Amino acid sequence: MEIITQCPSCGHNWRCEEYAADRRLRCPNCNKLFKVPKLNEVEKAFNKIKNSKNSVYIDQAGNTYG
Repeated sequence: MEIITQCPSCGHNWRCEEYAADRRLRCPNCNKLFKVPKLNEVEKAFNKIKNSKNSVYIDQAGNTYG
């Protein structure tokens, strides 16, 4: 199964295998790191981003702030 990933910094989209879920990836476009949520947490992560008033920061432990 493939998932579509989008860099929160530059907006670059690309396809990844599902192994990328719950891992930190480096964007091939801007070279910044970001965390891909677990597949069962995608809806929760989407709602967090949608309801944020500014930017969203995800730390190395996967905690979201914003």
